Amino acid sequence: MLDQQVLQRFSNAEQDVLGRHFPGFRPRSDGTEFTIDPRSIRKLNLENGDLLAINGNGTVAVAAFDVRGNFRPSHLGLRDPVMIDVESFHAQPLLGWVEANGGAIDGAIHAVLLACSEGPVILKARDSVTAWLIRPAEREDLVSGTAQGVVSASLQPASGRTVLPDPLGKVREEFTVLRGTARAYEIQKGEFVQVIDLEGQQCSDFQAVRMRGLDRDKELVIDSTATRSMVRRAYPGPGLFDKFYDASLAPLLQVVQDSCGRHDTFGMACTARGYEERGFPGHVNCSDNMSLAFAPFGVAPRVAWPAVNFFWNTWIDPNHQIQTEESHSRAGDFVVMKALDDLACTSTACPDDIDPINGWNPTDIHVRIYESDNVIQRAVAYRPKEDGPMTMSQTSAFHPRLEPLTNAFAPARDLWAPVSFPAHGTLEEYWACRTAVTVQDMSGLRKFDVIGPDAERLLQHAVTRDVARLSVWRGTYSLMCDETGQVIDDGTLFRMAPQLFRWCCGTEESGRWLTRLTEERGWQVRIHDLGGALPNLAVQGPRSRDLLRDIVFTQPHVPSLEQMRWFGATVARLHDREGAPFFLTRTGYTGELGYEIFCSAADAIVIWDALAEAGRIHGLTPMGSDALGIMRIEAGFAAPGSEFAPGVDALEAG
Repeated sequence: MLDQQVLQRFSNAEQDVLGRHFPGFRPRSDGTEFTIDPRSIRKLNLENGDLLAINGNGTVAVAAFDVRGNFRPSHLGLRDPVMIDVESFHAQPLLGWVEANGGAIDGAIHAVLLACSEGPVILKARDSVTAWLIRPAEREDLVSGTAQGVVSASLQPASGRTVLPDPLGKVREEFTVLRGTARAYEIQKGEFVQVIDLEGQQCSDFQAVRMRGLDRDKELVIDSTATRSMVRRAYPGPGLFDKFYDASLAPLLQVVQDSCGRHDTFGMACTARGYEERGFPGHVNCSDNMSLAFAPFGVAPRVAWPAVNFFWNTWIDPNHQIQTEESHSRAGDFVVMKALDDLACTSTACPDDIDPINGWNPTDIHVRIYESDNVIQRAVAYRPKEDGPMTMSQTSAFHPRLEPLTNAFAPARDLWAPVSFPAHGTLEEYWACRTAVTVQDMSGLRKFDVIGPDAERLLQHAVTRDVARLSVWRGTYSLMCDETGQVIDDGTLFRMAPQLFRWCCGTEESGRWLTRLTEERGWQVRIHDLGGALPNLAVQGPRSRDLLRDIVFTQPHVPSLEQMRWFGATVARLHDREGAPFFLTRTGYTGELGYEIFCSAADAIVIWDALAEAGRIHGLTPMGSDALGIMRIEAGFAAPGSEFAPGVDALEAG
């Protein structure tokens, strides 16, 4: 509960702010946006005057602590705390933080409940405060469709304060490279360096030289031609082809995380001559700045420095011309690299203000150096739409069991999904699904619960099937189309109650379209985006039913495993009435007999282990996306980007 009238305006704009504010140019960002899935939490560090807006259906719990780790809801203008059961959300990060600050939690935590359904709740920090936003939900409610969905939030800093990304581990050193300057620094083998674009659309030239080469008067620097030859692409990124090399083809740095994904390794750092040729003699430039920064290390100055130009948006057009435009990077975008040797590095904040590469307005770059004992996972950025909030790719709830089986993962929306398993290979996985049974992590699918008296009416309008003919505990495959008939998404729709549906699909665009239709027509419907709270496995193959017989328990009021026909659904538990709950459907993407299991992330490992144990006698084999791709083509199933794409209507898609 709030102890004062709710703030109605989410803006600190009446105060002077730093950064981009040229008249007629791109406005300064309104803040950092993010979402909170059911049963998940989010930690925020706020300073006096910062604004926090929370918006979405249902209730959010806020636990606020001062700099000493004491519970202080008053720092956010809150009062009347209640006790929240730690079993109702993923509490481990919060429990660890409280313990690190000298506290302890025994079963429940103090928090203030905020109802966000009637519009955004806006809080203003009255002091330095660490706020934990909690979206509690019971596991059974997630499975049955009665849990609340994702909430969105936005943090806007007070005047003059830049919000940096949260540190990824223990920081050894950090500093800001002011616009139009460069700074040199050392990193030791095993340490990590993070280059952060503070305001967005700001290029940063980066170069590294091997220290042991300097001891022999050899300048072994990043060689872009050697790097492109080794990784077979314009520049490396997180994954298999992730290293920068020197001219001897020895690796210098490994790219661990990249939230932008658009850089340059073809051009030189900007030079004095380049500005002179365009009529700007004496213009400050990155090459001269890099030479000055490197001088204390004994590195010879250069008129033009080859560099990795982070956040520089370049490409080669069909006529083999190198083109450039404004950077794709947003405020807070970053690149993280791991040093594979002792290195001297330099980073610049490019001063180019006469063309679009820095958004016409050069700003600062921030650098963090992390100690070598940190564990920083590989990750790339994911945005549900162009202007949506950015998240870094995560591992799924099943990853602890998948990681020992394969190193071949690829991004599946915001998750890493296995491509293949080397102990079997794609062809063996394919034949296992044809002749026995396979299990595949399909957690990248999007799930939306559609609830309310107008739910059927909404879906009848949005999808191409006759929803009125869909019985409870039955499902159907369908396309979702806009008012012109163009395909928005495809998915499987299940009816879980007369006024409760679950839509399992490929993209977040489905949720946006359903929300838009609801708001335009004033229908009484709630769209609950479940985010990553309901991971799922596909158990496919002719022996899949035999496997599930050994582990599935259903109550008499819902369909049993034997009663489930094609596109049937039910709510089940593991082994008996006290087992982990899950939503079970007779569906798949293979053309074989198959089922899908949807469960809470808290139950993912116990369900995987039960499948693995029961699957031994049935020849259970893990399957990756490569084998699935073969099977879906042979089955004649549609896929976005293949059978349908933007601008394709349902008839054209077949």
